[in-house]
Amino acid sequence: MTADADARSFAVEEAAAGERLDRWLVRAMPDLSRARLQALIAGGEVLVDGRRARPSLRLKAGQAILVRVPAPQAAVPQPEDIPIAVVYEDRHLLVVDKPAGLSVHPGAGRASGTLVNALLHRVRDLSGIGGVLRPGIVHRLDRGTSGLLVVAKDDATHLALSRQFAGRSVEKEYLAVVIGVPRAAEGTIDAPIGRDPVHRKRMSVRAPRGRAARSTYRIEERLDGAALLRVRISTGRTHQIRVHLAALGHPVAGDETYGGRRRPASRRPEARAALETLTRPALHAARLAFTQPATGERMSFESPLPADMQELLAALRVPKEATQG
Repeated sequence: MTADADARSFAVEEAAAGERLDRWLVRAMPDLSRARLQALIAGGEVLVDGRRARPSLRLKAGQAILVRVPAPQAAVPQPEDIPIAVVYEDRHLLVVDKPAGLSVHPGAGRASGTLVNALLHRVRDLSGIGGVLRPGIVHRLDRGTSGLLVVAKDDATHLALSRQFAGRSVEKEYLAVVIGVPRAAEGTIDAPIGRDPVHRKRMSVRAPRGRAARSTYRIEERLDGAALLRVRISTGRTHQIRVHLAALGHPVAGDETYGGRRRPASRRPEARAALETLTRPALHAARLAFTQPATGERMSFESPLPADMQELLAALRVPKEATQG
């Protein structure tokens, strides 16, 4: 048995006879993700009657199943020469324009190739308040979201910036392409957000114990079967914009988790194709403003839309000749 492993034993019940091993494990061990269970099977940590088994094994009533869950190993992030766009830097902090697809910090299933690894290569010292896996990280963006975030180089700056986020004095504006066009040109979504009671990897406005969350939006441009919104948030809940816009009935285009993959109502094939082939949620942190703790200066930064979102907008704009008699 793997050292420091948590061993769990089960007996296959009569009603589960004929069920696939991987599907049965998802029900039997709801505290582990499907991907984690698949990895345990592949690693030989799941034994059926003492033998390694394939995920597709059909179970028989009374079989003994032993699952060994190795204790997690916390890895210390290593510096990596990953190019990052730094839009501002001083001795206390830096502001980074993160590309879509780059995770902010190491986590489950991702020990390297993150913004933290890139920062460790560039910056000699980072604030340690965030812990060994998140040095300097005051706030974060989802992996698929591009745009601006601020990083602290020392603990005093980290604490001061965290207080600004908690006090809602940091200004955060995003640009999002959503499926469909909201009826109201602007509006406010004031709905608590918490863990989805059914899908534990998702957040929801219907969670029994949600935390206060507020987002405001304004339509920047009406498109073919979609709209470009400017969204401002005064709170920073997990997936907040994605959850709130989905609750509004207009999920972020390309957001598979919250309905952004539904068939668009665009009239032109090229517009539908652009929406259907998105590889990430069309969400960009376009503006960030805060007070520099050391100087008291109010600082504001803006980031232009990245190329993939610019190309998406170009495909969704209806040619003028198509709108004329």
